[in-house]
Amino acid sequence: MPLLSGKNSLIASALAAIGASVCCVGPLVLLILGIGGAWVSNLTAMEPFRPYFIALTLLFLAAAFHRLYLVPWRCETGRICADPGVLGKQRLLFWIVTALLLGLLAVPWLAPLFY
Repeated sequence: MPLLSGKNSLIASALAAIGASVCCVGPLVLLILGIGGAWVSNLTAMEPFRPYFIALTLLFLAAAFHRLYLVPWRCETGRICADPGVLGKQRLLFWIVTALLLGLLAVPWLAPLFY
C-alpha cells in the first residue's frame, strides 16, 4: 500500500486542517467546553503557520482525489477491494470529509458573520 493512499491522505488532510484551525477554532471550542484560562490565548500563536497548514490540507485532499478518481482501480480477485461498492463508499467518504475540512478551514472567515 502506498504511503499516500486514499485513506492516509484523508487522515493527513484532517490533521493538517486541525492544525490550521487550532489558532482560531481551538480557543472557541475550549471555551464552549468550559475550559478556560490565560493559556488558551497562547493558541493564537499558531496563526502565522495557518497558511502552511491550509496548503498541506489541500495537498493531501488533492492526493486523495488523485488516488480515488485518476489512478486506475487495481485489486486482486477475492480481496475486499474487489467488491464494486467499496470504491463508491470510499468516494462518498472522501466528499464528506472534504466538506467537513473545508468548513473547518472556513470558520475564521465565516465566524464574524454569526456574532
